[in-house]
Amino acid sequence: MGKGPAKHLKRELAPTVWPIHRKKHVWTVRTMPGPHPLRESIPLKIVFREILKLAQNNKEVKMLVKEGKVLVDGKPRKDERFPVGIMDVVEIPEIEQKFRVIPIKGGKLKLQEINEDESNFKLCRVEGKTLVKGGKVQLNLHDGTNILVSEDFENIKVNDVLKMKIPEREILDRIFFQKGVQALITGGRSQGVSGIIVEIGSEPGAKKTVSVETSNGEKVKTLAKYVFPIETTEPLIKSKEARII
Repeated sequence: MGKGPAKHLKRELAPTVWPIHRKKHVWTVRTMPGPHPLRESIPLKIVFREILKLAQNNKEVKMLVKEGKVLVDGKPRKDERFPVGIMDVVEIPEIEQKFRVIPIKGGKLKLQEINEDESNFKLCRVEGKTLVKGGKVQLNLHDGTNILVSEDFENIKVNDVLKMKIPEREILDRIFFQKGVQALITGGRSQGVSGIIVEIGSEPGAKKTVSVETSNGEKVKTLAKYVFPIETTEPLIKSKEARII
């Protein structure tokens, strides 16, 4: 029998989004298989020990997580290796603190503190659309989850965004991927930049490009897969560092 997937990862090979010292020790934790890819997420152990500084060592992190004191998107997660990624909501009810994971400049992820109202919803980008048994439409979302939708939402396309109530996963609103919409760039050299979509290229498939104009008039061109619509008027996700203002 095989040994199964490794639970450790050499620090020098750890994803660049992790804020860890790469030469102080040899090993670090590897995220468990979950809703986000390894290179686009941070395990809860790193979140609480290195980012939020709510634990000093592995034992304290395990106690915090195993006792169900950590919620991700409204659900308790009891594995310290569980990965959190872009737009996930992390909550610690015992100390009444809530955070949203957002991308910032330099290819990093940040936990932005949010209020009660903001913690009740999550934005999910549509990555795929499938017709399943019974003629129902299934949307495949950026966080690895799927949702069956009613006829009211069947016109949603790939790259559109759903505003979803958590943990119920009820669709509250939708944001179309189109010109004039405020968007956040979540990857590439311009990660963390936000602005208005001013042009959508005609390139096919994964090569499609989008131009975003920032508040200072700068135009940034990037791949469509990195553009995350956040609202048509007022942005739903606020972050001074990510320039979503």
